[in-house]
Formats: sequence, C-alpha cells, structure tokens
Amino acid sequence: MTSATRNPGERGPLDAGAEAVALKSFELMERGTREQFEQLIHPRCVNHEAKDEPPASRQQHGPAAIYATALWLREAFAELRWEIHEVVSERDLVVVHCTMSGRHVKPFVSYDADGEVKEAFPPTGRRFATTQTHWIRVEDGRFAEHWANRDDLGTAEQLGWVPPSPLYLVRMALAKRHARRAARAGD
Repeated sequence: MTSATRNPGERGPLDAGAEAVALKSFELMERGTREQFEQLIHPRCVNHEAKDEPPASRQQHGPAAIYATALWLREAFAELRWEIHEVVSERDLVVVHCTMSGRHVKPFVSYDADGEVKEAFPPTGRRFATTQTHWIRVEDGRFAEHWANRDDLGTAEQLGWVPPSPLYLVRMALAKRHARRAARAGD
C-alpha cells in the first residue's frame, strides 16, 4: 500500500474540490500535456486498472504513469472523448458514469502481467462508444487513486475484434509480432 492509498472502508477527509479534479482528469486524458498531468495527478497516484496497460503505465506511480496511459489510448484511438453522464461525490471519492468514444486508427496493444505484449488489434477504422464507471479518489486536491468498470466486450464488438474474421485473425497475429519486435527494440 502506498501512502496515496488507504484501507478499504476507511473514510477520507472532506474535499470540496474533488469533483472538479475528477472531471478535469477526463479532459487531460483527451488532450492534456505532460505538464498538466504533473499539476493534477498526485505524485503517488495509483491506477488499479494498469494491469493490461503498457509497462510505462504500471512500472511507476504518479503523473508519468497516468500520462503514459493517456498516450497509449490516444495512439490507438483518434477523436478520443469521454461524455460525462452522472457524477457522484462523497468526501474525497468521486464516481463518474460516462461514455468513452473514438475511432480505431492504429494498433491497440494489450499486455500480460509481465508487461509483455499479450494481444495486438490492428486498426479497423471503426468508431466505438461504450459506457464506463470510474472511481477516483482525491488527496491534497489532486487525483490520487483510480478504479474503473468498463464495457470492454462492447468496445471489442463495435470495433470488429470479436468475433474475429479469419482475415482479422491473420492481421492480429502480424500486429502482435510487430508489437513484440517493437517492444524488444525499445528495451
């Protein structure tokens, strides 16, 4: 447990600005700069959803890790947006129900527990829009912890990843081989 996390069930302090911090984080994911992430994200921020993300998103905490996640998503999906539907805030915890949308324009690569390329989905050019719920904890007026529930199957279906056609399976295998080679070259 890092100092940015607390024990389950432990109530955090009142943070009147928590909702604004949470909503700003979605703007940054769409188009924020590294400097903006440094200002908003707590230095010890933990993203509990980083297990399938690139090594840069999970080998470190804080702004650099969250910024790496943003770059990973922006690379694969053009016109990336989060439409906010509802926001519930209590003390230092904010829950955001939203729809993430975009267009799949470059390979989307997922990673295994060891940070190795697990799958690579070549671009389909298709659009998607699926619902998500994000739980964001704010500490010292900054984004400090993140959990999410996403409709990944809905996204995969809309983008044509599942069920895959035989041709798309071949494209996936080639994209996976390319991503693994690129990851090894970056070591």
